[in-house]
Amino acid sequence: MAAKAEAGPAGTAAVEAYLANAREEHRPALHALRATIAAAAPDALEGISYGIPGFKYRGKGLAWYADFTAHCSFFPGGTARNYRAELEGFHLGKGTIQFTPDHPIPADLVTRIVRDRMAQIDGGGSAKARR
Repeated sequence: MAAKAEAGPAGTAAVEAYLANAREEHRPALHALRATIAAAAPDALEGISYGIPGFKYRGKGLAWYADFTAHCSFFPGGTARNYRAELEGFHLGKGTIQFTPDHPIPADLVTRIVRDRMAQIDGGGSAKARR
């Protein structure tokens, strides 16, 4: 997350404001994604960075998510590439997974992706690459 992004209580308030302004039909999916990331990374701090909600882990960007006109996006960085086969049916970018409220990313997969990203930050490299 950018250095000027607020984390902690102020960051949480900014995230809640962002979600309150998200498209009504996208809000439940974004809230669910937020909760899944938070559960997978309980020590991460949330806030707004790059104009979208995200989480910072050990001072580094962990994952972000956002509301767009026709979809929602989950931004776990390059870690998403490690799960290409499991993400079949989702539109993937270099570090982005697009989804819709009627076709969300499975929570268990989000958890594994977030934990893989945490392992990368911890210096352990990609959990998928170690398998």
